[in-house]
Parts: sequence; C-alpha cells; structure tokens
Amino acid sequence: MIEKKVTNSKQNEIVCNNCGAELFFEPGTDSLKCHYCGSINKITVDIDKISDAIEELDYNKYINEYDTAPKIEITTVKCNDCGAETTFDTNVVSDKCDFCGSPLISKEAHTSQIIAPKAMLPFKVSKKEGFELYEKWIKGLWFAPNGLKKQSRQTDDLSGIYTPFWTYDSDTYTEYSGQRGDYYYTTETYYENGQQRTRQVRHTNWRYVSGRVSNYFDDVMVHASNSLPRKYVSRLEPWDLQNLVPFNPKYLAGFKSETYRVALPDGFTYAKSKMEPVIIASVRRDIGGDEQRISNMVTHYNNTSFKHILLPVWLSTYKYKDKIYRFLINGRTGNVQGERPWSWIKITLAVLAAASIIGGIYWYSEVYMQY
Repeated sequence: MIEKKVTNSKQNEIVCNNCGAELFFEPGTDSLKCHYCGSINKITVDIDKISDAIEELDYNKYINEYDTAPKIEITTVKCNDCGAETTFDTNVVSDKCDFCGSPLISKEAHTSQIIAPKAMLPFKVSKKEGFELYEKWIKGLWFAPNGLKKQSRQTDDLSGIYTPFWTYDSDTYTEYSGQRGDYYYTTETYYENGQQRTRQVRHTNWRYVSGRVSNYFDDVMVHASNSLPRKYVSRLEPWDLQNLVPFNPKYLAGFKSETYRVALPDGFTYAKSKMEPVIIASVRRDIGGDEQRISNMVTHYNNTSFKHILLPVWLSTYKYKDKIYRFLINGRTGNVQGERPWSWIKITLAVLAAASIIGGIYWYSEVYMQY
C-alpha cells in the first residue's frame, strides 16, 4: 500500500501551466498531460543539443579525473533485498520495490553523486499497450502449466522504470599467435568382404602463424545495474539508439529512474567480454585455412569513449503457485521477456509422443525394406 503525505511544495514536481497540478509524461508523445484539467504541455527538444547528447566522453580521461569530473546529486532509496536503487517521490512515505516487491520507506532515502545521464529514450509503449503485450506473451508460452493463464492475471500494476546503461566505443587491435590447419587428402587401400577398396583420408597440415587484426566497436551496450537478470535485459535489444534525445527530467514525470550500480570501469569489463567473440572471429578469419588454433591473444583498446543513457522498461511480476515471476517489456518496441514456469508433464508427454512417432517411422521403413 502506498502512503502519501500532503505537502504544499511543488519544487520537485513538474506542474501544469494551466492549473498547477502535477504532470505526467504521455508515452508515445512529446507531451506532458495534466490528469486534473486535461491540458497538454509540450516538451521542446533543443535540436542544437541532440549532437551533444549523443557525443561520447573520453573514457580514460574521465577515469583519471573522476574526482573532479562533473556529476549530479540525486536522492534514491536502496532496496535491502535486491540492492536496486531508484528515485523516490518526496511526497511518498512508503512504497514497494519495483524489482522484487520488498517494502521501501522514505526515511531510508539518501543522496549520492553520479555521472549525469547524457541521453535517453522516452517511453513509446503505453501502460495499456504493455498489459496487452504481456497477455499476448503469456498466451504464446509453450509447455506452460494449464492454470498459468488464469493465475497470471493477478499481475501487479506495471511500473515504468528508466534503467541505466553504459555504451562504449573503442578502436581495438589484437596481436595473436596460433596455428593454421590446411586439409590434404591421401588415398588409402583397405579390404571389405575380401574385396580391395580405396578411400580418401583427410589429414591436417599445421603451421605456426602470428598476426594482428583491428576492430572498431560502436555503442557496445552494458546494463549498468544488477537488479534484473542480464539474460532477459539483453534479450530486450535492439534499442533504437538513433532516436536518443538529450536527458530531460520532464520525460521522467510519472515514472521512476534507477541509479547505476555497475561502476564505469566494471561496465567496460562487461563490454570487453561482449567484444571478445567478435575479435576471436576476426582472428580466425585472418589466420585462414580450414581450421585455426589460437594460442595467445593480446588486445589493446584505443580511443575508448562512453555514454551514460537511460532506457525505458515496463516491469512487473505475476504469481503462480506461490512463486513470483518477473517480466520486462521494452518501452520502445514492446518486446517482452521474462521468467516463466514450465509444465514438466507436458514436456514429458511431448518427448514420449516424438519418440513414438520416430519409432513408428523406423518400424515402417524396416517393414517396407523387407518387401
């Protein structure tokens, strides 16, 4: 239950130009709507600032000058159960954590300094559309328990969260050493049922190689929070980063925002792990041949830059057999990802049915071959 205290202060709210009531951002528009008088308050985007919003910051310079680098001060509440830190309305005394459902109280709020977000993607999918997408997702789940669709209607209200991401750009060059394998064939003689036959036998000629490859990475995305399972967050991609707008608190009106919990250097470590498969593929192509062995690989990262951005996610939970499942919706594309229960009875029956069909086909082919 959300408890609110009455206050005459509107300094932390974005208010209506017509009646002074609190405004809320309308997803899919460029406006704030007053729920009291219905007035529409347009959000003006400064075109000249868009290029500044998507401009990358020098990573190494920022790390070296972190103590004096520009930051902003924010007030957040940290969940004691899952560790998520979200903004907290000063008019709200108590609330629940949108990530795990645990209670939050305003007296636990604290201020901190963070790297200011440069850009964001405003919500495009409305709450109503979010519920419709969720219901469609539930109906499309294979091997789900029979009672899931009925009980999943008990989902909590959807929460709109702006969640933090780092994006990294980097010029890389990688020095490697390894082996290149080229196939060659020889003719081998053998006997079968007393008859002499020949066959081609494949061999591999290995030789040592070394070289260097270069790769450029643009906007490698890293979720800057551990409050949600990374595998589900990554499946929300792609994001239309070409539509980023300068960070504007007006887009946050009526929504919450999460503070990053993954530090900038730790985020780059995640980014490197996403770059590595691409680099390995480049090394293998450079080695060439039919097979490749990589024995050593050293990657150098140059001209590395980053952005701190906020991306919109609808988040909620549903309960099935006393267990809580979370689901997420990309607030731009409507892509739904989430946790779900499985019906092992249905899976077992499907496996048995498949085995029966395969067995029937095999039996039929054996009988047919006899005739």
